[in-house]
Amino acid sequence: MSLLLPDSGLLFWMLLSFGVVFAVLAKYGFPVITRMVEERKAFIDRSLSEAHEANRQLAELRRQGEQLIAEANKEQGRILREAMHERDKILVEARKQASTAAQHELDEARRQIQQEKEEAICDIRRQVAMLSVGIAEKVVRRQLDHPEEQMALIDRLMDELPA
Repeated sequence: MSLLLPDSGLLFWMLLSFGVVFAVLAKYGFPVITRMVEERKAFIDRSLSEAHEANRQLAELRRQGEQLIAEANKEQGRILREAMHERDKILVEARKQASTAAQHELDEARRQIQQEKEEAICDIRRQVAMLSVGIAEKVVRRQLDHPEEQMALIDRLMDELPA
């Protein structure tokens, strides 16, 4: 017997066992395998179809997202313009109010200064009158005969008055 060439009996039984295994596989195994391969192929085809649909939907969503962003940017610009317009209106109104308030304060200050001025003039007149009466009392008391003496007395009394 040769190690490389099998015997004819061994060859026969090997072919017979191969045929039986092949017949069993052909009857029961191959249909299951082909069915599973076809199911796998159908699953892959469905998955590819769903992936293409998902890509299409994703592209549509991206387009919608970009459109929303563009609209939001337009709206933001409009809102900013309105806010700037409102800010300018508020500033103008605030300046008007500040000007009115400043004018009112200025008028009030002028009125108060005028009132204080009039009070000061009245006070000065009152003091001058009191001084005149005081000087007249002293002049009458002394009963000065000469006008030079009267004038000297008046000058001296004026010098004695507190500042």
